[in-house]
Amino acid sequence: MIVIEDKDAAREAAIRSLTDVMAKFTSYIGKRLPTDVQHKLADLRGKETNPLAKAVYQSMKENQEAADRLDRPSCQDTGVIQYFINAGAKFPLLGELEDILREATLEATRKGPLRHNAVETFTEKNTGTNTGSKIPWLDWEITPNEDSVTIDVYMAGGGCTLPGAAKVLMPGEGYEGVAEFVFDVITSRGVNACPPLLVGVGVSTSAETAARLSKKAILRPVDSRHPNENAAKMEELLEEGLNEVGLGPQGLTGNASVMGVNIESSARHPSTIGVAVSTGCWAHRRGRIRINADLSYDIISHQGVSL
Repeated sequence: MIVIEDKDAAREAAIRSLTDVMAKFTSYIGKRLPTDVQHKLADLRGKETNPLAKAVYQSMKENQEAADRLDRPSCQDTGVIQYFINAGAKFPLLGELEDILREATLEATRKGPLRHNAVETFTEKNTGTNTGSKIPWLDWEITPNEDSVTIDVYMAGGGCTLPGAAKVLMPGEGYEGVAEFVFDVITSRGVNACPPLLVGVGVSTSAETAARLSKKAILRPVDSRHPNENAAKMEELLEEGLNEVGLGPQGLTGNASVMGVNIESSARHPSTIGVAVSTGCWAHRRGRIRINADLSYDIISHQGVSL
């Protein structure tokens, strides 16, 4: 009996420990941008020639410095919390992970603090906790024979999600139709999503699979490239073309519209091309953490961070 109690106590302690880590990490990414985004914004700021745009970039930089110094969220809209999970089937707390992440969201909301952004659909009641029906949103992938879990945390703000759209194209529209759809979405809605944007494009069979892939795309590092040569070339061409539009920081015109374009794709039905666009705003609040079987962790997205 004592052995059973000891095991139960050890498991409860492990659950509390992982909850604390994920609460702190969720809160942290609302205050500090990932390293790759910081570097990209610095690069765009250095290359900008429009005086107003240069001033806006400088304001963005000062905003981030103030958030770091004051330990406050870098944007007042801390979004709806979404967790994208790649879990090893042998991770010791796999069955408890959903409850852990829900509790972590509650704690991050209290301690962050995070703005209350979970409104129950149809009843129009704000829960005041950033939790609710299917929120925080959990997206699962299970990897056999692994015992660690990698979690991407994303804050889906009301601004950066505005341009989100998905459509199924007729096959005759081809990849030109994909490019046209991306341009239509970004030029019509992207100005309101706090550029420069990280644009995620999903190409798949249906609207829902393309939409999921487009969100996975903006979890990739800025300036990463699709492993397929043709897709990587399309990422490059879309980035160049969208930057020629010159939305500039906060949509006030400038040299760039986007930080980058990332494409994720799957095999598709021969008679359909599903395409979707998701965007991250300039304050692209996402983070990636790997939790090992012994509950030690490595923060991948932010260099030199200690929770």
